[in-house]
Amino acid sequence: MSEETILGQEASGNASLASAFPRFEQTFPTLTAQEIARIHRFGEERNYRHGAALFETGKPGPGMFVILSGHVAITQRDGLGRVTPVIDQGPGQFLAEIGQLSGRAALVDGHAEGDVATLLISPERLRALMVAEADLGERIMRALILRRVSLIRGGAGGPVLIGPANSAGVIRLQGFLSRNSYPYHVLCPYADADAADVIARYSPSPADLPLVVTPDGTVLRNPRESDLARAIGMVRAVSKDMIYDVAVVGSGPAGMSTAVYAASEGLAVAVCDTRSFGGQAGASARIENYLGFPTGISGQALMARAFNQAQKFGAEIMIPVEVKSLDCSRADGAFGLTLDNDDVVRARSVVIASGARYRRPEIDSLADFEGRGVWYWASPIEARLCAGQDVVLVGGGNSAGQAAVFLSGHARKVHMVIRGGGLGASMSRYLIERIEAAANIELIFNAEIAGLEGTKESSLEHVRWRSRLAPEESRFDTRNLFLFVGADPATGWLDGCGVAVDRAGFVVTGVQNGGTSPASVLETSVSGVFAVGDVRSGSVKRVGGAIGEGAQVVAALHGYLNDPARPSL
Repeated sequence: MSEETILGQEASGNASLASAFPRFEQTFPTLTAQEIARIHRFGEERNYRHGAALFETGKPGPGMFVILSGHVAITQRDGLGRVTPVIDQGPGQFLAEIGQLSGRAALVDGHAEGDVATLLISPERLRALMVAEADLGERIMRALILRRVSLIRGGAGGPVLIGPANSAGVIRLQGFLSRNSYPYHVLCPYADADAADVIARYSPSPADLPLVVTPDGTVLRNPRESDLARAIGMVRAVSKDMIYDVAVVGSGPAGMSTAVYAASEGLAVAVCDTRSFGGQAGASARIENYLGFPTGISGQALMARAFNQAQKFGAEIMIPVEVKSLDCSRADGAFGLTLDNDDVVRARSVVIASGARYRRPEIDSLADFEGRGVWYWASPIEARLCAGQDVVLVGGGNSAGQAAVFLSGHARKVHMVIRGGGLGASMSRYLIERIEAAANIELIFNAEIAGLEGTKESSLEHVRWRSRLAPEESRFDTRNLFLFVGADPATGWLDGCGVAVDRAGFVVTGVQNGGTSPASVLETSVSGVFAVGDVRSGSVKRVGGAIGEGAQVVAALHGYLNDPARPSL
């Protein structure tokens, strides 16, 4: 065992660890004997002989281990068989990261170095510890989060994406994993010998790329996000016997707020989302007008905190799963949400928080370039692609303004195409001022995109546009087009269940639902089904408003679930 990997070693070893983990003391705190005594009632003692595995990469973790005696070596192992030491942990330290709050697959290996005595705390008891021992819970929670951050930074424990770094498939899977705060790393077959060997062994066609190697060595060919998620243990099978108090469809600000408040009050909560937590807010480069964050916060950071909170209180988060339909017949007393794999989530009540999907304007060949130059959000992944280049951004709302400001820090120039004659009616003043102050943002008013040019084999090369005041067309030479032209409500899955929507498809709430008194302001035309956030007709379409509605609906849920006139299961 090298000096650099042993906790409590000499100054040189500590310096090495501190450089690897910038917030080392918070990431790997040591508990006192008194603190371990307080924790003891939440776990059970487990002993391991030298070399025994406490947990293994890719397999569900049993919970959090507190080391009572001995040492445990933590190593990372990828699907290519490469093993790298991470750290050794000793007496008084605990072994876990944020995934163990919900019993997810381990991202690293842990093996006993000599005989080891531990206290094992299961995920359920770990969540109870967090609540009952608030000060200890805060320290442990911070450490679990920082460990996941370190794994993401180092690409440890997740799948290996093999393919050209700028290819559409690699970017698509990078975006999916990044939005879900899941570690991964990318190997280019032109620069890495191991990646080239895998390519040679599997002889993929261009359509098979990227290859994805999971921690257990399974190789996937250009997988869908849902297939990758199941292969790495992000999604678990739905229990056929479980009936939740509330099923939340959507994990944006409104859905995640509902999950946090409902779960913290003891309700059994399931959250379903098609792609990632955070919704459109999670893709925002910076939110500066949300209460309590005077310097701003990225949408990813804000929603990751909410995601961790929901897990802390025991919400079951199912991502990525698509809800295909809602059965409101309640034949067995519960609503049924049919998923894309035909599993059914059963719940006593439902909260619709599915938000809105990015609108796709009617532009010829648009679908041919999606993921290959056409983007509907601006994350650091897309920013890297357009570093030093000219980009075109379409839209005049707050999301477009945030993206333009963010991209202006990376691109040579941002051509901002706005259909209207100004920004004042659709964008917050602070964003307008920031855009006007940016020397490399060009505003083009009363204009629209006329067409796209490029090759199907490569990517976007040109964007044609025209003024709405003149028939002539002009052309931008660009490889990146960002579209922020509004969104349509994601309500197709409600067809046939009786939930009323307005002309634009947004869910109507606060209507008479067949009873003798008006429904809750957030209840739909179907009793026991509620709607919050952007998907709700008349909502303010702001992050703060969505979070407020998520908190507000929990009181209505209690009223519905505790109504003696409601049919019982």
